[in-house]
Amino acid sequence: MLSWMAWTTPVAIFFTCIALMLAGMTVWEIRSPSVQRKGWLPMETTRGDRLFVGLLLAAYVNLIWLGLGEKMAQWLSLEQEPSVWISFVLSMLLLGLVMRKG
Repeated sequence: MLSWMAWTTPVAIFFTCIALMLAGMTVWEIRSPSVQRKGWLPMETTRGDRLFVGLLLAAYVNLIWLGLGEKMAQWLSLEQEPSVWISFVLSMLLLGLVMRKG
């Protein structure tokens, strides 16, 4: 059923984290409805809005990392492409920043 996708451990963990975040946000929203607030994003947002923006940014970080992996190996004179775990950590930190300050 899922053979069309390259299910590596980092990919599986990434999507598991997204599913857990969505489930957690659903429970959080039911228990404590969010209010709009203004952070450093150019609009008032709710928790759900910030999660959506953060997930988009996380996806872009991972896609850019995968796209530039070969180039980064050349630029930094590495024997192999940098680990996707680095992009995973960067994207989760960025997501956390958007959720907290956005």
